[in-house]
Order: sequence, then structure tokens, then C-alpha cells
Amino acid sequence: MMKVVTHSGDFHADEVLAVATLSLFYGRENLLIIRSRDPEVIAAADSAVDVGYVYDPARLRFDHHQEGGAGTHENGIPYSSFGLVWKEYGERLSGSVEAARVIEEKVAYPIDAADNAIEVFTQVRSDAFPYLFHNMVSALRPTWKESFEGIRTFDQGFFEALSIAEHILRREITIAAHLQEGLSHISAAYETSPDRRILLIDGDYPVDSVAHKYPEVLFVVKPDKQNTDIWKVRTVRENLHSFMNRKDLPAAWAGKTYDALREITGVTDAVYCHTKRFIATARSKEGALELAHIATEHP
Repeated sequence: MMKVVTHSGDFHADEVLAVATLSLFYGRENLLIIRSRDPEVIAAADSAVDVGYVYDPARLRFDHHQEGGAGTHENGIPYSSFGLVWKEYGERLSGSVEAARVIEEKVAYPIDAADNAIEVFTQVRSDAFPYLFHNMVSALRPTWKESFEGIRTFDQGFFEALSIAEHILRREITIAAHLQEGLSHISAAYETSPDRRILLIDGDYPVDSVAHKYPEVLFVVKPDKQNTDIWKVRTVRENLHSFMNRKDLPAAWAGKTYDALREITGVTDAVYCHTKRFIATARSKEGALELAHIATEHP
């Protein structure tokens, strides 16, 4: 058994995901996970995560609490234990440099930033805070009352969080791998498009993640992933984390369906336009393309 030590007591998103990474790489059945701050226990472990004040990947030591920290990502965000472990194992676990990089940017950046008290976004509303991975981890800690009554422990919450983190990380690895495959289809569609303001793809490829890399694209035309007789026109957002579109669908289309939308657009098989003007549908690829061309030329 490989002995992995992380700190006891309260637990956080960074060491939960760091241990989850080791668990996926080596197999949970091959790990003895110990929660302790005892220097002798830490020294005797095969790996120490988020504890021990040492960063030395050759010795499988992944802490960042020592004076001077343990370095930073390329964008300057200091590493936490998750980022350090992912730096060591990410490429081998996810199968490619590209997939490992996707997970570093998507998961490690915000986890590491939060653990180092760095804010990465500005709230638009003061009465609605995003529910983050950190909140899910916090929800599994014992409350003061549970601790007082002895009905829930930090160790119990940690291992519940670890199981969830393993599942999420496994899914993110799959998503990142499939993203790389989908990129090739999207790139080919872009290169062959007669009008690069409109990206026509023949499958449910991950356009939300990559369309912003093509600055000319305003709309994506694609088949619906559930209804085979429906084609969609999707707007392209300014970035993956924004609801601002490069170009909205025409205001006159908002909320219109069937005959009303067909009368306004002249597209005989038009079906629907969302009230927020980010999606419209038709019953054929040709109809969806026609909607996209009209929207592109609309002022």
C-alpha cells in the first residue's frame, strides 16, 4: 500500500482534488490515505499532500505552505497542493499535454487561486454569489452542532468529498480528451466555411469552449443533440464565462414560434427563437443556415 498523508482537521478543495488525482493515478485500492499533522507520520509516508512544508516532486512531497510558496502557474497564480500534484501527474493521467492543460486552466487555476486568497472574478450582484466547488466541499464538513454531538467528523466529510472529487476529476479528464478530438472537427468546419461569420458543424461538438478562438464567427449552426429533425442557430459568446454575445439574434425574433417566426423571417420551417435571443431553431439544416444568414446581415 502507498501511504499518502494529508492534514487532519478541516479540509479544503485543493487537497481533496490533489488526493483524488493520486487516487485516480495509482488506484484508490492501492492507497492508504492518512489524515495527520504529526511530523513523524508525514516523514514516514510515501507521499505528503498539503502538509509538511516541502515541495519536492521527486520525493512525492506536494505542499505550498512553506516560506516562499512552491512557485506559480504561467499566469502568475500561486500553486496550491492540487496544482502541484496535477503538474506532476496531469499529462500522464489525462493522456496528453493538451488535455492536461485544459484541466489546469479550467480546474487548477480557480482552485489554486482560492486557496491562496486570490479573487478571480467580480460579482455583478451583491445578493447572489456563485455556488462553487469550494461550497460543495464546505457542505460536507461537520457543523458545530454535529461536531459537538459527535455525529459527524472531519474525516468522514473528507472521504465523502474525496469520492465526489474523484468522480468529477474523472469526468473532466474524459471531457478534456473529447474536447481535443472535437477541436479537429470544428477546425475543419471553420477552414472550409464560405462565410466565416457562420460556423456549420455536423455534430454536437463542444463549440462553446472553442468558438471564441475564431474571432470572425458570430453564429454556429448545428444539429440538435436530442431531436434529430431540428437544427439550431447558436450565438457565440464573448467568452466561455460570459452571457454577452458577439451578436444577438434580431430583437423582432425574440419569443416567436412557428407561424409568427416564419412570417417575420421568411424561413418556411423556422420553429422557435429564445426570448433572450441566443438560440433559434428550424426543421432543416438549410432553414437554420438561412436564419443565420439573415441574423448576420441584420443591423
